[in-house]
Amino acid sequence: MNISSNFDGGKIEVIDAANPQNIQLSIPNDTNSEFFQWFHFRLMGAMEESVKMRITNAGKASYPEGYEGYQTVASYDRENWFRVPSNYDGKELIIEHTPLYNSVYYAYFAPYTYDQHLNLVHQAQMSPECELVSIGKTVEGKDIDMLIVGEADETKKSIWVIARQHPGEPMAEWFMQGLIDRLLDQDDPVSRSLLNKAVFYLVPNMNIDGSIAGNLRVNTKGFNYNREWAEPSIENSPEVFHVRNLMDEYGCDLNLDIHGDETLPYNFISGIEGIPSFDERLKKLTEKFIGSWIDLCPDFQDTHSYPKNEPGTGNLAICSKHIGERYKCLSLTIEMPFKDNNDLPDPEYGWSPERSILLGESVLQPIYQVVNHLR
Repeated sequence: MNISSNFDGGKIEVIDAANPQNIQLSIPNDTNSEFFQWFHFRLMGAMEESVKMRITNAGKASYPEGYEGYQTVASYDRENWFRVPSNYDGKELIIEHTPLYNSVYYAYFAPYTYDQHLNLVHQAQMSPECELVSIGKTVEGKDIDMLIVGEADETKKSIWVIARQHPGEPMAEWFMQGLIDRLLDQDDPVSRSLLNKAVFYLVPNMNIDGSIAGNLRVNTKGFNYNREWAEPSIENSPEVFHVRNLMDEYGCDLNLDIHGDETLPYNFISGIEGIPSFDERLKKLTEKFIGSWIDLCPDFQDTHSYPKNEPGTGNLAICSKHIGERYKCLSLTIEMPFKDNNDLPDPEYGWSPERSILLGESVLQPIYQVVNHLR
């Protein structure tokens, strides 16, 4: 048997793989950081053989409660990802599986690779409504891709949607794929109506370097982008630096920041109740956005979420809160689960790429409901 992770988004350390019933693994830290949680590796040579893999440091991970009730994803073709039996005992995550083929991949969630990202943005630019631009370079010199959908004029709203500030949350880019595909569908009446009223600025992956490195939370210099918005730098957080500068230039009437949550098995929104500028207008916009999404999409809810900040206590270094305060606009963090959606569980697939795509498509409806009231 052989276990490897030397590929895009790969992350694991092999301690001992001599005994198929006692494979011992460890998750390395993020690059230049103490964070760790994400894993992604390939097992070769165990076809039709029962294996038991123990991630021995799971209990010391950044969010160990994220492994409670969690089932690992696996794939033979890297397209169809299914869940395999997993158990967290408070110290180790134990994965048990009998592969049907000689090679199988395991991961914390279905990956969204850099090649998939490039396919996404280049296919999008084929639409007459869409322009693909590079807004700068990552720490490692890769292009920071942004899609501009629609033609700007002074009457149109500026809507920003960004994803994967935390690179080990690939469900966020699956979500973006759904949003982008629907927005560019010229037969969709919601999309057509939105593009008559707004221009969309879309950054499907805010942390390409960290994604390729297999990091959970940070870029390859060890910076957590979702804490960089108050004082971003071109040296340490260039994606945040360039996006914020362009928001200053183009304006921002609505911002959606797309994430995944390790612990809560639900889709939910974290709002901006704690920012100094939160007023009755922003309160009503938030309620209208959430209420219309709940009415449309049974996969979304607002019963389970993070605690709301008390007035004036919001951390303005966090993306949604900083943007809400900076531009006095509706700015929301959207969270999806690594586990399953407990309101509509799927034992075979859990929360999946397909469901993330559908949720991304559905978010255009609440945007449509609030677009006339953004300013």
